[in-house]
Amino acid sequence: MFGTWDVDRDGGAWPARAGLFHHKGVSTTPRARSVGGGKSTQRKATRLLVISTGAGNITPEIETRLRLLFADYLIIPFDPKHDFEKLITPRARVVIAGGDGSVEFVVRKLADSKHPVGILSLGTFNNFALALGLRADLDKEVEVIKKGKPRPITLGRVNGTGFLEACAIGLFGETIALGEAAKDLQYGDFAAELGKVLAAKSFKYELEGDLQGSGTAMSLVFTNTSSIGARLPVSDTTPINPYLEFSVHAGRTKTDIAVRALASAVLGKHEEEGSGQVFRFRKVSVRTSPRVRIYADNVLVGRTPATISAEVSALKVILPS
Repeated sequence: MFGTWDVDRDGGAWPARAGLFHHKGVSTTPRARSVGGGKSTQRKATRLLVISTGAGNITPEIETRLRLLFADYLIIPFDPKHDFEKLITPRARVVIAGGDGSVEFVVRKLADSKHPVGILSLGTFNNFALALGLRADLDKEVEVIKKGKPRPITLGRVNGTGFLEACAIGLFGETIALGEAAKDLQYGDFAAELGKVLAAKSFKYELEGDLQGSGTAMSLVFTNTSSIGARLPVSDTTPINPYLEFSVHAGRTKTDIAVRALASAVLGKHEEEGSGQVFRFRKVSVRTSPRVRIYADNVLVGRTPATISAEVSALKVILPS
């Protein structure tokens, strides 16, 4: 199982606004006890909309509009501590409206399920949605959810932990945290993360499996999307492909990666082209000397050695037909 994470890049969990809970579309029947007088039962929802009210582009007006557009759905606020699967049938359609943090949380949670998932990308960067070809246009994304087709996607895994965007070993992982601090304009956090980037040292590495080789690097980045973190460009891949990519030049120097993070998060300059030489793979093992930190998306998950693999999820994402 990919499991669930309690940290959301949109800022965590938020209380429901007045009128947010919406019960149309939930097939309910009067509570009835079992023959033996056991627990009462109630039919579950076949359609669910989860709204991340803390996402960058969700306003009260957008929220009201979503409730009208999805009037036949059960609607709940995003809360990483709430097990929403208890509210829905095993193959219920789940739509998540939010940014990278909440979207990726829901996809991870449902990765081993049969739920078709729709995405309304309403965050700041929307890396995962953009990599799937879903543009930040609410009308078009709603149309995709209404008329599109569920398709399987590829998710990554490093040492048992799932990731949607990338696994970063070394400097690039520190840079993702740097970009997050810059995005939130938190000077103290930004300075601390920048210090980690500037203090990073190169390491020796060996690759085995689908890719074989060795060398010295500041970072090793294994990608499932074309950008990660504060929309830092890393490759040309998409989760629609049945493989991951190893980006050779991502984070090759301290100066390069610090400038990329600052330009992307603060100045809003995002590269449109790919980021250099890449190699496709399904499974690869990494050893380093000394041991270095491993990040799954923006979460620190341990230190090397690492095994990174591409896995086709049971879950399907609704994409344009």
